[in-house]
Amino acid sequence: MEPTAYHEAGHAYVAVYLGAKVRSVTIDPDNDDGPARFGDTQIIWRRSRLSEKQFRERAIQVSLAGPVAEMLYTGDPFHPGLVAEWAHDWQAAWELAEPLFADQRKRLSYLEDLTGVLYRLLDSEPHWSAVAALADNLLAHETLESEEVRDIINDWL
Repeated sequence: MEPTAYHEAGHAYVAVYLGAKVRSVTIDPDNDDGPARFGDTQIIWRRSRLSEKQFRERAIQVSLAGPVAEMLYTGDPFHPGLVAEWAHDWQAAWELAEPLFADQRKRLSYLEDLTGVLYRLLDSEPHWSAVAALADNLLAHETLESEEVRDIINDWL
């Protein structure tokens, strides 16, 4: 349960950090509407303020942030494309990056480089403290709504 809380907190924190709004984040998702998941983060982007490229770059970072936060929490430096539980996140990042990098080798390099950038970002203060605070609150309450996420993150930004 704790790795999932850090995973979802990573998605939520990076989304807010990059200018999105988190509608909700949960480690107790309703699996009636699709495949079984351990957590879910619903994000709202203000697309009118972003170019298509900016949106894609930010959405890719949010997709990869969950696996990165979980890697940092567990201490296991896995490749996000090789862990079954992260397949959805990797696939989303891969598809979002396709219009940016049609060549698959360049796309893979981009995603791996971006994973490293996110790893260094989240492994520094105050970013890791914000992720940990979100994870702690998720473990205590299972679901956080938009205002709760913002209040927790505001303490660290």
